[in-house]
Amino acid sequence: MSRQSLLPKDIEKLAQRVVEENAATGRKVALAESCTGGLVAAAITEIAGSSAVLDRGFVTYSNESKMESLDVPLDIIETFGAVSIACAWAMAKGALEHSNADVAVAISGVAGPGGGSDLKPVGTVVFARVVRGKEGEPEGELKHFEPISRAEVRRQATLCALELLLP
Repeated sequence: MSRQSLLPKDIEKLAQRVVEENAATGRKVALAESCTGGLVAAAITEIAGSSAVLDRGFVTYSNESKMESLDVPLDIIETFGAVSIACAWAMAKGALEHSNADVAVAISGVAGPGGGSDLKPVGTVVFARVVRGKEGEPEGELKHFEPISRAEVRRQATLCALELLLP
């Protein structure tokens, strides 16, 4: 009997690698998701054995939830905005501090169709990764995905976040 998947094949295949490769090294992961709304955690939990890898996921969609759940400072949101590498890095740091994970990845962006600006058009997504023991070394990336649709921006952001979780 073939197993039916909830998610697209490319996401499921990459999530399988994330689970297998992190499990092989005994590494736990945590997520802080905004524009992906939990899709990265959902992709990981589609895979049997994911409990050995996924410690927890935070879906912090509002600015208030980023501050309350992940300790993102208000001045970062006011100065740089929620869709900034500074905010994503603070989200990843907060996810690591509030978990038992070895690595945390954060995602924040403008999925559209509205909400974009000249500086941060629809399709702008920021990512950050923080590794326990190396919290002082920020790793962040800003990407502009072609805003074909809200679903496509979120799909591409999910794939990028999964790649960042590979050891």
